[in-house]
Amino acid sequence: MDLNKIREMSDAELSEELAKNKKELFNLRFQHVTGQLENPVKMREVKRDIARIKTIIREKELEKAQA
Repeated sequence: MDLNKIREMSDAELSEELAKNKKELFNLRFQHVTGQLENPVKMREVKRDIARIKTIIREKELEKAQA
């Protein structure tokens, strides 16, 4: 996911996207354990997207606190 696209999202959209990515990561982990995962690199990508989203959420929290 593009960083600029994440920055443009509202707080509600970020929370929704975070929940969606966490659910996807859970499903990918489940597929990995059962041997059905075709692309293991997808897990890394989803983890990084989750980290990006959490970082942007934290940046917005800090901006609100300073204002």
